[in-house]
Amino acid sequence: MSNAYLPRHLVFELEAALEHARVVNLIGPRQAGKTTLVRDLFAKGRFISLDDAANLAAIDADPYGQIAALCEELDDIPLIIDEAQRSTDLSLAIKRIVDEDPRKGQFVLTGSSNVFRTTNVADSLAGRMRTLTLWPLSAAELHRAPVSRLIDWAAGKEPNLSAIQAERVSRSDVIDLVLRGGFPEVRQLPLRGRQRQYRDNVDTMVDRDVADIMKIRKSDALRRLIDQMAARTANELNIAELSKAVKIRRETSEQYIDILLRLSAIVKLGAWASGEGKREIKNPKFHFVDSGVLCALRHFGADAFDIGAQPAAFGAVLESYVLNELLRAAPMQDAEYRFYHWRSADKREIDILIESGSRLVGIEIKAAATVDARDFRHLHWFASEGPGRKWQFAGLVFYLGAEKLTFGTGLFALPVNCLWAEIG
Repeated sequence: MSNAYLPRHLVFELEAALEHARVVNLIGPRQAGKTTLVRDLFAKGRFISLDDAANLAAIDADPYGQIAALCEELDDIPLIIDEAQRSTDLSLAIKRIVDEDPRKGQFVLTGSSNVFRTTNVADSLAGRMRTLTLWPLSAAELHRAPVSRLIDWAAGKEPNLSAIQAERVSRSDVIDLVLRGGFPEVRQLPLRGRQRQYRDNVDTMVDRDVADIMKIRKSDALRRLIDQMAARTANELNIAELSKAVKIRRETSEQYIDILLRLSAIVKLGAWASGEGKREIKNPKFHFVDSGVLCALRHFGADAFDIGAQPAAFGAVLESYVLNELLRAAPMQDAEYRFYHWRSADKREIDILIESGSRLVGIEIKAAATVDARDFRHLHWFASEGPGRKWQFAGLVFYLGAEKLTFGTGLFALPVNCLWAEIG
């Protein structure tokens, strides 16, 4: 499917943010489409890029003077600064300008990391700045479908399967989506070239983007850590084991993980706790934000997901894929949602747990074409006897079959393609 002029659901959030905030800070992984969104699709404002050495030198020489001069020419359209994190003093200059001028929608900044990374600057801009994240393309965007409302549906009082209008897709179609990932240009390449490009992009991130955040002494160690994190996607992370595998200190591992989080290469899924502390494990999970990059790092082709090949490996990749589809849709839901995972000391677990107010949605992912009552045993226990019994709860199992099924009150089996289905 061609990616030309694919609609990005975040456009509406971006437009709304410009009406309510003086600064809109658009972050996200390299090549996710940030520049295209603000320059070509958004189509208003003055655009400058700090990837241009002359622009960067001018800004660094006199940040406030240069930015103030550019703003004087703009009237009521925003100044768009691409790759804003390249300048270390830019954030203070922008803070000074918006402190002096209360108009909304003055700046749109884009970058692979947050230019407002110092606490004092970020805190001083509270109420004046909105930060949005542009992730790689979602399946709904790739299918030119409206943003998925599945989370709101599941968290509703009486979710009804008839409201989900999903077209049938094959297992191979789902695998193709997972393998290609969501980076607009790279995903169109043939498998061999695509995976090489994804790995090259990771190398570029290590060699270039990391320097915008922190100077590191051993980039080869960070690259090894990325490979180890890919092998551990969707799993609780044991920092001691990871550090031993990469041959670095624990503190260095934690520092490198923080860099990958800030560059939107991975996301952290904290452990949900009900207050019944003895029952629950506190270790977080980490997921790669893009399944195409993940498969490239692990050298997975379609044959790696053949039935009987590497079921555990595909299960972890599919879990990361499902989580990221939900995360991409979450900002456009009617309610605010927080994402966790859950595991008890006696090894009951739920892959993804979504919380909003008094509502919980538990999600399990199964990399198989069939589903039965045993796949709901942890969800059922959690809701009926466990810490979820005091909450309004719905449990979903995503699987690779074709049928939407009910397994008791509030428990549903959904084909993976329901992630981009219309909700009627």
